[in-house]
Amino acid sequence: MLKAIMFDLDDTLIWDEKSINEAFKVACGLAAQTYDMDPESLKKEVQENARKLFSSYDTYDFTEMIGISPFEGLWGVFNDEGKSFQQLKEMAPEYRKKAWTKGLLSMGIDDPQLGSELAATFQRERRTKQFVYEETFEVLNELKGKYQLLMLTNGSPDLQQTKLNITPELKPYFDHIVISGAYGKGKPAPDIFEYACDLLSVEKEEALMVGDNLYTDILGALNAEVPSAWINHHRTKNQDIMPTYELARLRELLAVIEDHDMEKK
Repeated sequence: MLKAIMFDLDDTLIWDEKSINEAFKVACGLAAQTYDMDPESLKKEVQENARKLFSSYDTYDFTEMIGISPFEGLWGVFNDEGKSFQQLKEMAPEYRKKAWTKGLLSMGIDDPQLGSELAATFQRERRTKQFVYEETFEVLNELKGKYQLLMLTNGSPDLQQTKLNITPELKPYFDHIVISGAYGKGKPAPDIFEYACDLLSVEKEEALMVGDNLYTDILGALNAEVPSAWINHHRTKNQDIMPTYELARLRELLAVIEDHDMEKK
């Protein structure tokens, strides 16, 4: 019988992809007011340069283990404890400016000052704007009180807490919030799923992991032998990692849980 549900945060409960895209839209639009350029092309160049740069720093292995993306590096402050987080905090301002300045250079524009302005604009926009899926609270309202709810999210504790502060309505729904940066490693490591089950005092088969990322949420749950529900937002074809359930959107989770409980009776 299902007793607990674990939820990913980014692109499961909050629409992080849209929040990032809107921040890019504002920053790249500002650049287009200064120079004759296509904002969408600048966005692609900045994203590409950000990925390359992020992987070039000594902090990359740590960010991979914890689950911090290059785009989170473009707006995170990383006021977290620990040597690796301190290195990330010191690196981030330079990384942000370089990503935007190199993006402009890829468009044929040599303007470091504008690069710095765009970096600050993007950071400000993402830190003040966040989108939540329209069914998030509908689903959580339906589940709260019937099951234990746990948030299991990869990332910097400071950054993930910032996201929760922007949308303060989310936090009260959860009995526990587990952030990879505080635990010491992130999804898909099976350890963090086992830790979550211990917090909930449930057996693995009594929990369900809900997330959008096959390679962290679903693979990790699979490795930890926890049932999973994959929200396949982009209708991606998958033949390698098999979730217990596949959803097109979060709202379908309610029917899945009902069916799951009926099967176990």
